[in-house]
Amino acid sequence: MTDTEIIQKVLGGEKDCFAYLIDRYKNYVFTLMVNIVGNREDAEEAAQDSFIKAYRCLADFRGESKFSTWLYTIVRTTGITYLRKRKQSYIPIDREIASGKMDNQESEFRADLIERKSRYEQVNRAICMLGTEDAQVINLFYKGEQSLVEIGQIMGLEPNTVKVKLFRARQKLKEKLEKYLSEKINLKTGL
Repeated sequence: MTDTEIIQKVLGGEKDCFAYLIDRYKNYVFTLMVNIVGNREDAEEAAQDSFIKAYRCLADFRGESKFSTWLYTIVRTTGITYLRKRKQSYIPIDREIASGKMDNQESEFRADLIERKSRYEQVNRAICMLGTEDAQVINLFYKGEQSLVEIGQIMGLEPNTVKVKLFRARQKLKEKLEKYLSEKINLKTGL
């Protein structure tokens, strides 16, 4: 079933069908929430709150954008509200969640897996060194696979503005990553 079909069933009285949407988007919501609130425990609670809000507001979904875009708006708002309550800062996503638990791979793939996890962690740390808005644009575009138009809808910006912000965020990310990697190399070499 498509998201729209599931939503129509839920709004038609088959409330149990909302579980399909939860199952379909639970990893997406959790990953986004970890990026916003910074740790697994708080992300679990805030992700549950996001789904509750989405359920309560489901009748407001007009279908003008993808359901994932609409849901992201709820997740973002819930996460920001949660941060205000907890006064926590933005920290990296748990690499185990992001890369998946792939420990059952054959031994010849393990070195590649470790290298990919390490690269992912390095990029993620560099993203966390960015400002909140820059990190959001990068996460929405690359991790959330949202278009410039969808990101604009989520953030209340024009698509051209999003394009400029994405370009600038990439430049800042490149600088942060280069700095992070050079510091890491200096630590290893003792320079």
